[in-house]
Amino acid sequence: MAKVVNSWNDFDPLKHVIVGRADNTCIPPTEPASESKVPLDSPMRGMTGPRPTDTVEAANEQLDGLVKILEDRGVKVDRPEVMQWNQAVVTPHFMTGSMFGTMPPRDVLLTIGSDMIMASMSFRSRFFEYLAYNKNLREYFDQDPDFRWIAGPRPELGEASYKKDYYDGEVTEETLLERTANLDMVTTEHEILFDAADVLRLGKDLFIQHGLTTNRKAMDWFRRMYPELRVHAVNFPGDPYPIHIDATFTPLKPGTIINNPHRRLPQAQRAIF
Repeated sequence: MAKVVNSWNDFDPLKHVIVGRADNTCIPPTEPASESKVPLDSPMRGMTGPRPTDTVEAANEQLDGLVKILEDRGVKVDRPEVMQWNQAVVTPHFMTGSMFGTMPPRDVLLTIGSDMIMASMSFRSRFFEYLAYNKNLREYFDQDPDFRWIAGPRPELGEASYKKDYYDGEVTEETLLERTANLDMVTTEHEILFDAADVLRLGKDLFIQHGLTTNRKAMDWFRRMYPELRVHAVNFPGDPYPIHIDATFTPLKPGTIINNPHRRLPQAQRAIF
């Protein structure tokens, strides 16, 4: 049986990847974790439900184009299953009107060596998103004897997981910037919360962003799961929205990282490097 899953960073030669789909993507209803997802001055604020067909078709055209580019270069490409995301999510702890979609697999699945971890997630609308990738992971499990399929702790995402008054009153971007600079996030430390795309992998080092979608309890979970790895907490004071680490701080090759100039790594944390 062949080795299918093995990845320690984001810059080694790419051999196999999952590329998302935009089919049936929705704009979920407002919820505690996503209140700040849409910028305060965006015309999308307040919109919910299926995204307009023309935007979904345009996104799929780009994703299909990416697949062709990769396959032309010999990369094996898998895709998630198409699912109906315009359904309510109901659990014993919360209810929300719809889900999101599978455009960004990187948000949900994290590969560390031969492990693939289904992230806990912090958005209620993304609670069941991992289901679209089960078929892919079943195939990897059947094909690769070293592959480990790991589910991150399933959170409750009830009232205790969020600061309920975080967005009350007159909230400006300056307010949000001040809060995030002080490590005051909308998510609490009640339970383990993390998005896969908040983890930057550099071999034996994991850099995990403490932000609006990943908390410090998640970092403790990673330390216990991978005691042989070094887990570093980083944060970006210039980020008042749920923006994942790979949109801010990205390795290009050994010895070179690009940092968004508007969301700089604090000077004290630069000492890590």
